[in-house]
Amino acid sequence: MIPFTDEELYEPVKNVIEKVRPSLALDGGDIKLLGVKNGVVYVQLGGACVGCGSSGNTLKYGVERQLRMDIHPELSVVNLPMGMENQMDAV
Repeated sequence: MIPFTDEELYEPVKNVIEKVRPSLALDGGDIKLLGVKNGVVYVQLGGACVGCGSSGNTLKYGVERQLRMDIHPELSVVNLPMGMENQMDAV
C-alpha cells in the first residue's frame, strides 16, 4: 500500500516525468502527466511515441522504473492515448 495521497504524489511524479522527458525527446517522443489516481500515474505519450512498438517498454522500463526508484516501489503507469484523457476512471 502506498502511504501517500494522490495529491501528495502529484508534484514528485511531475518532477520524475520532467526528468525522463529529455530521454524521450532524443527519439522525437514526449510525455504528458494527466494525473495520479489510487497510486496509478496516468500519462499520455506524444510525438514519435504514438504508435511506436517500443512505447510499452518505454513506459515499463523507463518511466515506471524511474518513478519506483525515486518515489515508491508500488507505483504503476498507464498511457491514455489522445482522445482518452477522460477515461482515468475506466482503466
